[in-house]
Amino acid sequence: MTAVTFENVTKQWDSTTALYPTNLSLAAGQFSVLLGPSGCGKTTTLRLISGLETPSAGKISIFGQDVTHIAPSHRGVSMVFQNYALFPHLTVAENIVFGLRVRGVSKSVMADRLKHVLDLLSLSKYSERKPGQLSGGQQQRVALARALVADSKLCLMDEPLSNLDAQLRQEMRHELRALQQKLGLSVVYVTHDQTEAMSMADRVVLLKDGHIQQVATPYEIYQSPASLFVAQFIGSSRMNILKLDGNRIAGTQIVLNPPFGAVSVGLRPEDIRLGGPYEMSVSHTEFTGADLLLHARAGDQLLAVRADGKHVLDEQSQVSLGWDPLHLHWFDANGMRI
Repeated sequence: MTAVTFENVTKQWDSTTALYPTNLSLAAGQFSVLLGPSGCGKTTTLRLISGLETPSAGKISIFGQDVTHIAPSHRGVSMVFQNYALFPHLTVAENIVFGLRVRGVSKSVMADRLKHVLDLLSLSKYSERKPGQLSGGQQQRVALARALVADSKLCLMDEPLSNLDAQLRQEMRHELRALQQKLGLSVVYVTHDQTEAMSMADRVVLLKDGHIQQVATPYEIYQSPASLFVAQFIGSSRMNILKLDGNRIAGTQIVLNPPFGAVSVGLRPEDIRLGGPYEMSVSHTEFTGADLLLHARAGDQLLAVRADGKHVLDEQSQVSLGWDPLHLHWFDANGMRI
């Protein structure tokens, strides 16, 4: 079953196009992540799903129902915002059931749902506290509880972890993913953080300048990037992109076996090994603890190599490198994968 479908959906403001004609299907019961740099159209896409924005053209369906012109309150979706949007004068319990109260849900149903989400998110002992008495992680759980208590089939999340520190963000990523799998929720999650996307998603939708660049699993998007943009956006260190001169890396005597039409080759730093047939000089190094990121000269181009942090290499020293040809990625003159 499909949770969300876009059919030629476009969004424009005056002369600005935020989302070009887009076709997209997001499966039910999956954790789908909209990923991309600022201004790429990911939040616009989320707001179109929620009904907070109306498309300039095209059709939007949620679980098979055309919702293109249906108000947000009638779409059966819940939403978690970046700033949590908690009422400071209400208790945790009151914040969680606020939407249910507005909708006129009976007290007995409200009480049952409240108890369920408080237990689910380990918030029971905080139910009478005000948001100002909670940590950032606890406030995030309250915002999530408010979304879950609505019992919606689709939950939309707009960068909900961006205000948390790095360690808490990592913990919440695990909690969110485990909760989604436990409940079988359909989630559409917006982030600019590729680590969040790769660690949480069933499918990643990568956008740039209002265009979808690739829709794939984290594994597929890492191993088979559809374009130069995808290749360099995904990965803890940017993929090396080296220009070709015929069948050689430009400016070197390194001979490869490029397919017809290839003008550049990509190679991830972690796919390069120390010890191999290619001698290069070290330009500079970056020690990060567990890893050593060294930059070697391949002609007038630099090649980043991720090595074990135990290695000690001086700048300008010689290093021999190698790689498996199966790890090479080929791109044409338009930057598309071959």
